Amino acid sequence: MSVEYVVVMTTLPADADGPAFGRAVLNERLAACVNILAPMDSVYRWEGRVEHETERQVIIKTTRDRLNALWDRVRELQVHPQVARRLHGHHGEG
Repeated sequence: MSVEYVVVMTTLPADADGPAFGRAVLNERLAACVNILAPMDSVYRWEGRVEHETERQVIIKTTRDRLNALWDRVRELQVHPQVARRLHGHHGEG
């Protein structure tokens, strides 16, 4: 049986507790690894306006079979004013 791996990307506000976010999804076995990058400037369009804020990119490595449960949990934990964004950057089989 083959396992399909997925990379999920989202963001958190720069002042959010990124390690707590990562520990939550790891402790619930929804991810194998969570990378929380350094604060960065983001410029984006939201509800018709161009916004600018400091946030942190979060990269979550998981498996295809845990993706929906992870996605639900990320939305529950998300402290960002925008809706969490999910981008699949890479799929691989092991």
